Amino acid sequence: MPPRPIGVVTRGTTNPNRLRRMDRWITTTHAHPLRTTSAPTAVDLGYGAAPWTAVELLNRLRTVAPTAEVVGVEIDPARVTAATPYAREGLTFRHGGFEVPLPHRPVLIRAANVLRQYDESEVPAVWQRLCARLAPDGLLVEGTCDEIGRRHVWVALGPEGPRTVTFATRLASLDRPSDLAERLPKALIHHNVPGEPVHAFLRDFDRAWATAAPYAAYGARQRWIRAVQDLTGDWPVTDEPSRWRQGEITVKWDALAPRP
Repeated sequence: MPPRPIGVVTRGTTNPNRLRRMDRWITTTHAHPLRTTSAPTAVDLGYGAAPWTAVELLNRLRTVAPTAEVVGVEIDPARVTAATPYAREGLTFRHGGFEVPLPHRPVLIRAANVLRQYDESEVPAVWQRLCARLAPDGLLVEGTCDEIGRRHVWVALGPEGPRTVTFATRLASLDRPSDLAERLPKALIHHNVPGEPVHAFLRDFDRAWATAAPYAAYGARQRWIRAVQDLTGDWPVTDEPSRWRQGEITVKWDALAPRP
């Protein structure tokens, strides 16, 4: 008998185009390893009750890496059976969990809305297990978004551990940056309290957003860009204005990591 997959069954809710913001970021920031790896394999871990996100991930990755392949991994065997008719060249589905049952190390593992139901105490071990499965230049992207992908926060990790946190939003739907707090990944969501770095960051972001209010006359995008510019004086923002224009901001993990 094969070993039992590691993890528990998620709710499985999913929607087409839900992960577009995460995918757009991946194809921009991780394009070089995807292009230069001889057999670039990506894993859509816990894709849910329908395979839409795995199908979309393959289509998006192939815009930068025409030989990319995607493996959808689900812990619920019934979901694997339901997804199998959607398999095609470059897209397969497998029964599994956090052990990532592939014969080789993937260059990308995407785990969206998977750890939301776990205890925070379980997250470090899951991260460590998934990072150990990555290729040397691989990337793990783990985060949470709303049902239609308007608001999304994710952590990017390499084989060595967490690197950055990215906040991404549809700017037209945003009242203030701290609205994104409800989509913080499991590792951060319970730390959005006074005295914790992520709380201080969102507080400062709200202040910068309020200060940038005059730029709203030129649109929410210009207001966001100005607010992020103000943040760069106090927070280690790692991305460029070209990403800010997309309604994104990426900050070093160490600046937002929970206090010991």
